[in-house]
Amino acid sequence: MSGSMLIMVALAGIFLLLFLVIRTKLHAFVALLLVSLLVGIAAGMPLNEVITSIQNGMGGTLGFVAVVVGLGAMFGKMLEVSGGAERLAATMIDKFGEDKAQWALGVTGFIVAIPVFFDVGFIILVPIVYGLARKTGKSLLHYGIPLLAGLAVTHSFIPPTPGPIAVAELVGAELGWVILFGVLAGIPAMILAGPVFGRFIGKKLHIEIPDYMELEKKEYDKDLPSFGMITSLILIPLVLILLNTLSGVLLDEGNMVREILTFLGHPFVALTIATLLTFYLLGTKRGYSRQEVQDIATKALEPAGIIILVTGAGGVFKQVLIDSGVGAVLGDMMGDSALPPIVLAFLIASAVRVAQGSATVAMVTAAGLITPLLEMVGMTGPALGLIVIAIASGATVLSHVNDSGFWLVNRYFGMDVKDTLKSWTVMETIIGLTGFVVVLIISFFI
Repeated sequence: MSGSMLIMVALAGIFLLLFLVIRTKLHAFVALLLVSLLVGIAAGMPLNEVITSIQNGMGGTLGFVAVVVGLGAMFGKMLEVSGGAERLAATMIDKFGEDKAQWALGVTGFIVAIPVFFDVGFIILVPIVYGLARKTGKSLLHYGIPLLAGLAVTHSFIPPTPGPIAVAELVGAELGWVILFGVLAGIPAMILAGPVFGRFIGKKLHIEIPDYMELEKKEYDKDLPSFGMITSLILIPLVLILLNTLSGVLLDEGNMVREILTFLGHPFVALTIATLLTFYLLGTKRGYSRQEVQDIATKALEPAGIIILVTGAGGVFKQVLIDSGVGAVLGDMMGDSALPPIVLAFLIASAVRVAQGSATVAMVTAAGLITPLLEMVGMTGPALGLIVIAIASGATVLSHVNDSGFWLVNRYFGMDVKDTLKSWTVMETIIGLTGFVVVLIISFFI
């Protein structure tokens, strides 16, 4: 089949994927699998090879992603159940002072969303925003936007959250580089989209606590864990993974220290250590029975399962594109573009994000499309970490009415659609654009 026909097959596949997700409301997992099957057949692959590609794509992706996302979900659930997120917020506000509560909430959101899913972190912490708004008389957005920005930045940029984990696996990036660049891009993004924009939009839009959202403060049957314990538990896997990456750069191969750090800093080992510590320090040591800890861990895997399957289907889509030859033609076409890969990655993710709303689907689709180009130009090491953050940035911009996060914020803050667009959508776009600009600048030096 000619290159132009393969390009037509790829474009038709992408449009079909968007149609199935947007118009027919078919679940993204099923839609990605169906489109992968049809693209493989339309590209002229033998039918048995289409099935083999699907198995290889699913198995190759989930062999890594399922373990990391599963462990991360259990780790985060223990933090949620123990009241660790509230402890972080209360201590941060106490340290920063009430006049700098915006910064405290931004930093809290940034830390909490590393192990805890975005929507869960927001629902846990939104009563603190209500309390501050009620006490000071300021707009909910004055405090809410910094919290949302902190949560959204980490949710998109820093593993072990599922989005960057999925993209890193699909493009072959080391998590250490992804964490490092995610932090470097995430901090300025959180500051600009959080305290800076929050102060501005809080003056423009005075949003009161909606009558239907007068939440009672959540009571915990045990004392909250200490701030030091929570921050240490969150930092352990990140530090171990970063040490693994840095030891590979700074120490010679065969060095004993490097071998130990490579083992301990592998995401499987680092997250297993962190998860076991949370089971003990936040679970059994604080009075939970072993059965209760097991039940909490099992409950955590319910939302994780959906993310794991969608990511696996993204791996299938990528594998079919490569095995059918479509990927090579796409790579050549993108390679002929005047735009560098990092810009293409951002633009593809942005287009899919705006079209269908889901950041996860935008990330895995963009990663599947850009991977052939990355392999063709031989991109490796830190450069792949930058590509991951560029894709994550594109998948963050311009959240609007087709994104579940849009309606979560709309409901909890009692805003109309216009005000949600002015606040939440602008905040998400600031995060995406700032993250992209930072990694683009870094790319000039790598």
